[in-house]
Amino acid sequence: MTDGYDPEFLGATLPLPRPAQTVRPLPYPRFTVLLDPVRQLAAVTAVNIDGGSLQELPRTGDWRLDERVPAAEQTGPEVYAHNDLDRGHLVRRRDPGWGPVDVARAATEATFFYPNAAPQAAGFNQSKELWLGLEDHVLAYAETTDQRVSVFTAPILAADDPPYRGIRIPLRFWKIAAWQGPDGLAAAGFVLDQSELVDTREGILAVPPLGAFRTFQVPVADIATLTGIDLGPLPEADVQERPGARETGWRSLGAADDILL
Repeated sequence: MTDGYDPEFLGATLPLPRPAQTVRPLPYPRFTVLLDPVRQLAAVTAVNIDGGSLQELPRTGDWRLDERVPAAEQTGPEVYAHNDLDRGHLVRRRDPGWGPVDVARAATEATFFYPNAAPQAAGFNQSKELWLGLEDHVLAYAETTDQRVSVFTAPILAADDPPYRGIRIPLRFWKIAAWQGPDGLAAAGFVLDQSELVDTREGILAVPPLGAFRTFQVPVADIATLTGIDLGPLPEADVQERPGARETGWRSLGAADDILL
């Protein structure tokens, strides 16, 4: 079951974002990863979420390499061993887990392929919990309309990301949530910054004890500029940039109530 991301899921065509660099398209159940084989990390992930039929399933599945691409093109277990790095899900485990239980379980287990992981500094705090819960917040908002959301997430693959064990650790991540609002396609963009948490200057990973994940709501157009990814109609659908929006620009988020939808 590898149907992948459905661009018609929201009732209007929303194409899969396209990076400028060469990528390996990897469809999974209800989501797709566009893997950058040079950086060995995802350039884009895209998932369809039906909030009205999400299943609450126990965690099952083990991290594993995807045999459809060479191991050398994936960031595998050796990067995460004996350090303070988490294998951070890009498509969250529960996001594709909707519909019939057997189908939902297969979809959640597919999120454990290494192309869907990216190194993130370990340890939860308020900002990271907010980042992980952004889809939940948007789903709750979307329940008044269609109960469906498409979410795009990936690291920002910058040239100056610090080297570590043969890869470069991304310091920032982006996320865009899209849904059908009362006036058509709507979108919100976010950036997580872990720059203060990652230090590889001595050849080993160090995590400053007082560092913090910082989460921002940002213009979707800025994400396109930062990543070089063609986001199709998403920048024009940005709720933060529409006439009458309370605030624009980069907004630091401290709690879910700070999110502008």
